[in-house]
Amino acid sequence: MKKVIVFIVIIVISVVVGLSWSFMEGYIEKLMHPVKFSEHVEKYSDEYGVPEEIIYAVIKCESSFESDAKSSGGALGLMQMMPATFEDLCRRLGEDYNSELLYSPETSIKYGTYYLSYLYSRYGVWETVFAAYNAGYGRVDGWLDDPSIAKDGRLYNIPYEETRNYVERVSGARKVYSKLLTQEKEKQENKKAATAS
Repeated sequence: MKKVIVFIVIIVISVVVGLSWSFMEGYIEKLMHPVKFSEHVEKYSDEYGVPEEIIYAVIKCESSFESDAKSSGGALGLMQMMPATFEDLCRRLGEDYNSELLYSPETSIKYGTYYLSYLYSRYGVWETVFAAYNAGYGRVDGWLDDPSIAKDGRLYNIPYEETRNYVERVSGARKVYSKLLTQEKEKQENKKAATAS
C-alpha cells in the first residue's frame, strides 16, 4: 500500500511540475518575443503580403524592438535598414528620402516590410530572403549561382557565419511568433464565441 501511495504522489508531482514548466515556457517565450507596434505590423503585413510573424522576427533579431537602434555598420531603426537601401526604396515608391525617418517605427516597419516583400518576389524562399536582408541581394545572387552553396534556389552552405547565424535566429524567432500569434488569435476567437453565446 505504501508503494502505491508513493507512486501516486510521484505521478501527481510529475503532472504539477510538467504543467508548471509548460506555463513557464509559454511565459518566457512571450517575454522574450514581444508583440509591439502591432498596428503598423498588421497594416504593412496586409499591404505588402508579408506574414506578421516574419516582420516581428526580423524586428526582434535586428533591434529587439528598439526604435532608436543604430548598428556599428550604420543600419538604423527597428528593422535596421541601411540609409542607401532606404534611399533606393524611397525612389521605388516615389517618396521623399530622409534617413532620420528610419527612427520612426512606422517608417521603419513600412520600408522594412516592403523590402522583405521585394526580396520574397525575387527569391520565393524566406530563408534566402533573410540571408539577402542581412548580406545584401547582390551577394546572395552570387551564392545562388554557386552549386557548392545553393541548389534549386535554396542556400545550403552560407559562407558567412554572421549571415548563417542570422538566418537561423530569424527562422527560430519566426516559429515562436507563429505559435504566439496563433495562440492569441485562438484566444480572441474563443472570447468572441463566449460573448456571442
